[in-house]
Amino acid sequence: MFTGIVEEVGTIRHIESRADYQRTTIAAKQVLNGVKIGDSIAIEGACHTVVHFDADTFVIESIAETLQRTTLGDCRVGNRVNLERSLKLGDRLDGHLVAAHIDGVGHVKGRTESSDQIVFEFEVPPELAPYIAEKGSITVNGISLTVIAVTDRTFSIAAIPHTLKVTTLSEKYPGDRVNIEVDIIARYLERLVQPMNGKNMLTEDRIRAMMSDR
Repeated sequence: MFTGIVEEVGTIRHIESRADYQRTTIAAKQVLNGVKIGDSIAIEGACHTVVHFDADTFVIESIAETLQRTTLGDCRVGNRVNLERSLKLGDRLDGHLVAAHIDGVGHVKGRTESSDQIVFEFEVPPELAPYIAEKGSITVNGISLTVIAVTDRTFSIAAIPHTLKVTTLSEKYPGDRVNIEVDIIARYLERLVQPMNGKNMLTEDRIRAMMSDR
């Protein structure tokens, strides 16, 4: 699990395309502290396994499905990417629970700049829209963000100067593709209300009964 709090921004040093996967070398500093082969690091919000590392770089391998379902297939040498190591037991949860399993790719629809923030509007695939709620959490390129507005196909967030400084979000403009992960709690709630063996696990009557018992 991850938190969506980006630890540092790395730089892609080398990309090697092989028959059925891509091997990517990323320059970094902070996420290399104590790193081991097999550790998990989220790159642009997508969980990957460290397969090699040295003093200032680490290597990941992305299968074809990952390249197709995320923006990692768009990456080029020199691109900057958001990095976060997986949580350890006892770590503080400063963002929200993030699985680092990308739900879909959206794109920047609008960008409005002011003196103290940038408001981004993102368009998402229609199947993701029901999981996005105003004031809820969402992950964009590995960044934990709070939704400030939603429509049928879009949502908006307001990025403060600190977020813009420590992530790659300031580099995104209309048309740019981004990795989207909806709040995992929304996924569990959907599963809870889906019918099972002809019965709903969670109904309006059951919710009312639960509330009245409190």
